[in-house]
Amino acid sequence: MTGRSFSRVGVVGLGTMGAGIAEVLARGGLAVVGVEINEDALERGRGHLKRSTGRAVQRGRLTEEGQRDILGRVTFATGFEGLAECDLVIEAVPERLDLKHTVFAELDRVCRDDAVLATNTSSLSVTEIAAGTGRPTSVVGVHFFNPAPVMKLVEVIATVRTEPDAVSRVAELVTSLGKTPVTIGDRAGFVANRLLFGYLNHAATMLDSGHATRDDIDAAMRTGAGLPMGPFTLMDLIGLDTCVQVLDAIYAESRDRRYAAAPVLRELVTAGLLGRKSGRGFYSYDPAETPAAAPAPDGPPPVVGLVGVGPLSDAIAALCERAGGRVHDSAAELSGCDLVIEAAQDAEAGRALLSTAAQAVKPGTVLAVTSVDGSVIRQAMATGRPADVVGLHLPDPSGTLAEIAATVATAPGTAVRAAALLGRLGLTTVRCRDRAGLIVDALRFPYLNDAAAMLGAGYADAASIDAAMTLGCGYPTGPIADLDRLGLDRAVTVLRALHAETGDPAVTPAPLLVEHVTAGVPLR
Repeated sequence: MTGRSFSRVGVVGLGTMGAGIAEVLARGGLAVVGVEINEDALERGRGHLKRSTGRAVQRGRLTEEGQRDILGRVTFATGFEGLAECDLVIEAVPERLDLKHTVFAELDRVCRDDAVLATNTSSLSVTEIAAGTGRPTSVVGVHFFNPAPVMKLVEVIATVRTEPDAVSRVAELVTSLGKTPVTIGDRAGFVANRLLFGYLNHAATMLDSGHATRDDIDAAMRTGAGLPMGPFTLMDLIGLDTCVQVLDAIYAESRDRRYAAAPVLRELVTAGLLGRKSGRGFYSYDPAETPAAAPAPDGPPPVVGLVGVGPLSDAIAALCERAGGRVHDSAAELSGCDLVIEAAQDAEAGRALLSTAAQAVKPGTVLAVTSVDGSVIRQAMATGRPADVVGLHLPDPSGTLAEIAATVATAPGTAVRAAALLGRLGLTTVRCRDRAGLIVDALRFPYLNDAAAMLGAGYADAASIDAAMTLGCGYPTGPIADLDRLGLDRAVTVLRALHAETGDPAVTPAPLLVEHVTAGVPLR
């Protein structure tokens, strides 16, 4: 094996991903050989490439001459013999181990002894795929993200048998193509999918349990966590069958029940409802079935009472003032309030303050609990009027999302009134049951904990983990940076509450998190 660069690259499988990889390589000035199973499949692959580069021309990102140059660098074939002179061959066929073994056996037969063989698998073991060849030391994982011409991340995976030179040459190629390589070991899901699909499956399980609705979970993660799309919209985009495949692969390796695909996912896949590509998944993509937008909250800003002092109380007061609402913070003025918010800094103080306020307010006033270190129902029962009490969480006090939690004792109309009142303050509201973490923190902090555990285990460094999620998944910030931004102590508090409620060892705070909280130092 030498350290020379690649000049001629083969791509086996020209579906959406394979054609995208071929385009990336051709854009980088490389000669590309695209191989498909038959002429029909080859024509579809050629069509993918023409449409993708054609869209780039229409958007002004590529000239017509540039498109011709790219297409001119790609030759198409239905036989493996055309790959005989390639320096590197990338397999991009469907995620079936038997099919990949067949492909690699053919590559063994036709490729030069010094050629590097790569798999674009997103979920299968690269080591197992390499076992289908007589040259496992030359096999590398090279996981592009869809759409390959746009997404900047490429995970480069080395097995315990891969020669370091093969890995470094592939990583150098990725860099030369304008992408960011993250070099890691062979573990199901690698970095991005391991973190992403645990979160996505958790959201599906949350829906299955009746904790919150599809729309409220999606809205919570967009508005409260700042993600580009909610988990159900994203799963529909990925394809629910693909989601189940990835989850199955990670579960088979880890036996971690969080990766056991949620029943609702398997049910939809069995019914052929695979997401956007089938016209329906968690959502329907028939324009005739698109629901009308919810009407804007009607009415003047409410009169809000605040009990408790601290940063949260100050943030809520500022929010009310921006919306033109009146804020009262003394017991004598609470009788005229529509909504009273407890914003104490601990549960015991909040319970005492809310109990006193409950005696002063008029019938029908909504009482909201914000303290996160005590359950809403315990706070509600202490007021003597639990039917009027909801939990209220602002994941970002300066943001626009309000989570409203109803307990078993909350009257049916109370949460509706709370949503209407908070909507009149300009907040986006979502509703759920009284459970640790509500929606945003219950989904966000286990994902962040997984990233901290990955960092603590030495599987990838902080920069690589953050790059995987920002460049590979389009997240605004990476999980390690997010932990430092949100506060490691807050992460540990929420995770311990989740563990106390569920008993799930997977949400025990990662030792690295606890260590850094004790030391008072950030992760990065």
